Amino acid sequence: MRVSHREKIITLWGVFLLGTLFHTQLALMPLFHNQSVAIHDIHEIGNIAWILWLMLGFFTLPMMAMVAALFNYSKRYRTLHFGITVFYSGLNLLHILADLAVKPVAWYQIALMVLLFLIGLLLNLVSFQWMQERHSSKLLQERQMTL
Repeated sequence: MRVSHREKIITLWGVFLLGTLFHTQLALMPLFHNQSVAIHDIHEIGNIAWILWLMLGFFTLPMMAMVAALFNYSKRYRTLHFGITVFYSGLNLLHILADLAVKPVAWYQIALMVLLFLIGLLLNLVSFQWMQERHSSKLLQERQMTL
């Protein structure tokens, strides 16, 4: 049985989101051993609401991309989706570099982020292949009707 590009994309986004959630959970694990997770070298940043909004956007954009991939076959969306995957790969690379700057380096976090970066590159590849598909929307609708 052939797996479609859309199915691959949705699965890869799901794996990416689970890995990202695990990255966040790993950072909080010291709390369960009565250790602090605070970063003491950062100056007082005050209200962190903007950080929380950025995190919300970071998590919801892939969720919306997954849902849109189910219903949108247009070339325009496939091109936009490819751009989103490249953007996320860039963010993941920057995140790896930022995690390397935190002392002491949490190598388990680096290993997870490298894995997520590689999954992101695979997502880039599959998204690029999906973008290159030349299916008319009518042909895709006919396929959906026969399933």
